[in-house]
Amino acid sequence: MIDIGFSKLALIGVVALIVIGPEKLPRVARTVGTLLGKAQRYVSDVKAEVNRSMELDELRKMKESVEGAAREVEHSIHSQVQTFEQDWAESTRFDALGQDNTAHSNVVPSYRHPGKNWRLKRGAMPQWYKSRHGVRTKVQSGAARVARHRPRKFR
Repeated sequence: MIDIGFSKLALIGVVALIVIGPEKLPRVARTVGTLLGKAQRYVSDVKAEVNRSMELDELRKMKESVEGAAREVEHSIHSQVQTFEQDWAESTRFDALGQDNTAHSNVVPSYRHPGKNWRLKRGAMPQWYKSRHGVRTKVQSGAARVARHRPRKFR
């Protein structure tokens, strides 16, 4: 980089004072300072963008490697399931005596739902019974319940 020491900065300042003049020098110095600040911010933004793009590339590579590993695992699981199904089919084809069971194989019935809905309450209490025996049918907050049952003289 450029090696700028104190002596070179002093020389630049003296030349600027002679060329620009003492009246305009503070305004020019502020302008130069703001331009340098903008340049530094721009450089830092570019560096951050480059770092983000590098991290994004690394994440893409990592994602591809993880997806490849997942595909390999899925493929191996599918192949093992297929071999198991084939072995199971061969083992269930013969009975204990070694005879072929394909003609009169014992078919296990598939699952049949009992048709009950456990969420549905079958025996509901009639409304006349609730009103006669004081069963609450509407929800109230505690404060509303207290206010409802408060004696008349305190209301």
